[in-house]
Amino acid sequence: LAMMTSFTRIVIVLGFVRRALGTQNIPPNTVVMGLALFLTLFTMAPTLTKMNEQAIQPYLKGQLDFESTAGMSSSIIKEFMLRQTRKSDLALFVNMAKTTPPANPADLGLHIITPAFVISEFRTSFEIGCLLFIPFLLLDLVIASILLSAGMMMLPPAMISLPLKLILFILVDGWGILAQGLSLSFR
Repeated sequence: LAMMTSFTRIVIVLGFVRRALGTQNIPPNTVVMGLALFLTLFTMAPTLTKMNEQAIQPYLKGQLDFESTAGMSSSIIKEFMLRQTRKSDLALFVNMAKTTPPANPADLGLHIITPAFVISEFRTSFEIGCLLFIPFLLLDLVIASILLSAGMMMLPPAMISLPLKLILFILVDGWGILAQGLSLSFR
């Protein structure tokens, strides 16, 4: 289920941010996973609410049988995944499955939509991660250049740049901007 939600994109981007900051295990993996989980619940809330209202509650009230509930839930999660999936990734898996593309992508099975969604999420998260990484990399390069020009070759640039990167990230409210940007990146 983690692969069929926004969790993949969020956890990869958070990993990139931690790596860009240069902190090895701060925040710890447990905290990163916890934040990713709660951001996933936040971004998936409309989809989960729709699934609850249209499939789970009618099933619990005896208005739908299990097969209808599973079909309805499947179509709702497909709708979410298709909004995030690139057409080229979807076409790739349709071609690999050797099926004819249907008029409506929602008619495809989860065995085609899910891997296309995951590949799209990988690409999107790596794009976001690289864009977040660049400012921190530039700061590292500037610090290394300054230290080298000052003749301080034995002083590791990371020792100077780490506190500056942390201060910069805190001053611009990096965690808030990151959470907002990740949440808004889902359609």
